[in-house]
Amino acid sequence: MIATSTPLRPPVPIPGRRPALPVVESAPRQQLLDQASQLFDRAAAAAEAGHVADAAQFILKALDCERRAGGVGPQVLQLIKPRS
Repeated sequence: MIATSTPLRPPVPIPGRRPALPVVESAPRQQLLDQASQLFDRAAAAAEAGHVADAAQFILKALDCERRAGGVGPQVLQLIKPRS
């Protein structure tokens, strides 16, 4: 038995439309998510030690890192072109 596969055809370009950008995890985004993870770990350790105020500060800083990570990369509003 011989396995056959159909050859993959390249996508046909549509006039006036740019090709889709590949989805890639950017380095700054990953750094921010790593920093948030570390801050959550520090918050857990502070909470276990009974330092509630310090834990709260770490949690707020971690949430800020997650928020900033969400803003890295192309924004949807910049990709939508209004019709004239």
